[in-house]
Amino acid sequence: MKKSTFKIIKMDCPSEEQMIRMKLDGIAQIKELTFDIEGRLLEVIHTDGVDDIESSIDELNFNSTRVDTSATEWTSSKDKGIQKKALWIILIINFGLFVVELVTGFISNSMGLVADSIDMLADSLVYGLSLYAVGGLLARKKKIAKISGYFQLTLAVLGFAEVIRRVLGQGDLPVFQTMIVISILALIGNVASLLVLQRAKTDEVHMKASMIFTSNDIIANLGVILAAVIVYYTQSSIPDLAIGSLVFFLVAKGAFRILKLAK
Repeated sequence: MKKSTFKIIKMDCPSEEQMIRMKLDGIAQIKELTFDIEGRLLEVIHTDGVDDIESSIDELNFNSTRVDTSATEWTSSKDKGIQKKALWIILIINFGLFVVELVTGFISNSMGLVADSIDMLADSLVYGLSLYAVGGLLARKKKIAKISGYFQLTLAVLGFAEVIRRVLGQGDLPVFQTMIVISILALIGNVASLLVLQRAKTDEVHMKASMIFTSNDIIANLGVILAAVIVYYTQSSIPDLAIGSLVFFLVAKGAFRILKLAK
């Protein structure tokens, strides 16, 4: 058994990891993939040569370099059950927060909350895709990725359209108290998700990538809270619309990555 390590400069989020997984799917000699998103490293446990693996990674144009290939004694010690349980918990938390933020966002006239709810839904789609596609055929993975990507992009476009409508029509001032309370609730949910991921104590599949996703969600929560404070002091809806636009942009960016993955 051999272990090959690749430095992949442009691998910095879950979308790139998923793209690499799909690209390498079906290469028989691969036994295990271990991703280090923060370090931009990929370890491949495999038999036989590494040429097919290296050329497949190079085709993604992620600025990749093979660092090393060496012999290794490998036995699979990863607990897939722990990973799935953690992903299920996070999926439920994200989908629950999506419903709460969407409803309260419209009630309180806050595009920041609505946008953050769509971001939560986008995360739920990614986690659901990861769970549903485990062990599945490449064609099924690509089909699911394409459907979720178009759905996510549609939501982002509708969100941008609503922001534009509100800018042109001015609209009512968001209820900043609701923005703060619900964003704090979402913040607690995302911190809980991080704790679940950390307690899983594994680097396999999407666990590290999921931590990055959840950390980004926490930043978005703090952004909505900050926007609520500015809304209160300025008595203007512009800060809320600005943070909503930013989050919708991130959702759209994620959608294009998923669609690229599905090709």
